[in-house]
Amino acid sequence: MRSEAKILHLDLDAFFAAVEQRDKPSLRGKPVVVGGAGPRGVVATASYEARVFGVRSAMPGTEARRRCPNAAFLGGRFPAYRQSSEIVMQLLEEVSASVEPLSLDEAFVDLSQSEWDLTRLDEHVEELRGELTRRTGGLMASVGVASSKFVAKVASEAAKPNGFKIIESGDEVDFIAELPVRAIPGVGPVTESKLLTIGMRSVADLRKASREELGRELGRAAGEGLAELAFARDPRRVQGEREAKSISTEDTFAVDIVDRSELEAILRRDAAHVAKRIRAAGVFARTVAIKVRMADFSTVSKARSLGGATDREESIAAAAIELLEEVDVRGGVRLVGVSTSNFAASAQERLFDEGIHAPTPTHTTNEVDVSGVRGRGWFPGADVLHTKHGRGWVWGTGLGRVTIRFETRNSGPGPVRTFTEDDPALVFSPELMPLP
Repeated sequence: MRSEAKILHLDLDAFFAAVEQRDKPSLRGKPVVVGGAGPRGVVATASYEARVFGVRSAMPGTEARRRCPNAAFLGGRFPAYRQSSEIVMQLLEEVSASVEPLSLDEAFVDLSQSEWDLTRLDEHVEELRGELTRRTGGLMASVGVASSKFVAKVASEAAKPNGFKIIESGDEVDFIAELPVRAIPGVGPVTESKLLTIGMRSVADLRKASREELGRELGRAAGEGLAELAFARDPRRVQGEREAKSISTEDTFAVDIVDRSELEAILRRDAAHVAKRIRAAGVFARTVAIKVRMADFSTVSKARSLGGATDREESIAAAAIELLEEVDVRGGVRLVGVSTSNFAASAQERLFDEGIHAPTPTHTTNEVDVSGVRGRGWFPGADVLHTKHGRGWVWGTGLGRVTIRFETRNSGPGPVRTFTEDDPALVFSPELMPLP
């Protein structure tokens, strides 16, 4: 373990919603939900004003609207999110040569490869957060610094919103003692339920459990890993360059599908798309998995080794369809996807004939899927331009009309006007406004 707090974890606060509030002055200080639109929508991110009403990520949009009917429900503007994310990652790369992005709004930084004076960490972190806010035009981030990835991430979570926390080396064990077991990376609802069953509610409780007991409940590897993290032992390094770990695609349906043959046809099409991307990457997949999201938002994931490495769509499709046979789809399927992983640099022959699947076990996980949202068409929140009124965004649509709020991040709240959807003077904005 490291003898100093040299791992920094940065997490942008309510990222998607914060970008929307920054770019739409009329929404500042008001509840905003990205995602959740339509009868099948799922919340991607909620602003802190919406969270007061109990709106959370992964919540069905219908429930979010029930809890916070006055919130602005917007579609995702991923170009705008990427624009801000790139600026943040560039800033972190100025701090250290080793930055490990985890997503658009989250990253680890190895401070041992920076020029920061570690005796002045608090000053450096404050300067970093201030510069981030300036460069992104107002976004805020929470930061944790500790001797390990695990504790740094927990520290940034404890610092939310818009704060920072530095855990000095030697203080880690006391800091995490009273945390619930769910705070440990990798402990999801299923694992949490198993731990609660045997009386393990906090990290301190885990320290009292034997490795044998944890191994019986969770499996040997998971049990030992959890026992180590309970004492803040996490030697993982910041990985500055991360290779793709999987190649996948998925489809969401407007209406639940119960016809297995229709789902199989979709899997064949997705397998062809994935195989094309695998060939473009110059690799070969050894593992195929499917994800099936049910009508109740629960998600079943199943994975299986191919017994070799391939880039053939036929082999990927056959494995995916075989995995689907293990899923009960009678209740309706709202999403299905195919993914490949465990890549090799060259093709490997199957252990058996092509028509016979190797008897490898299927790995199954069940979870509530956390999905973002990608706006399409005249979706609420979309950027538009009008030849007379200038820049604005879609306030709402219906009956062949579209209502626009004309404002930008620099203008203050603007007026609202309604047009027909085919008005030639109104178009989607081809470019984003530049950031500072």
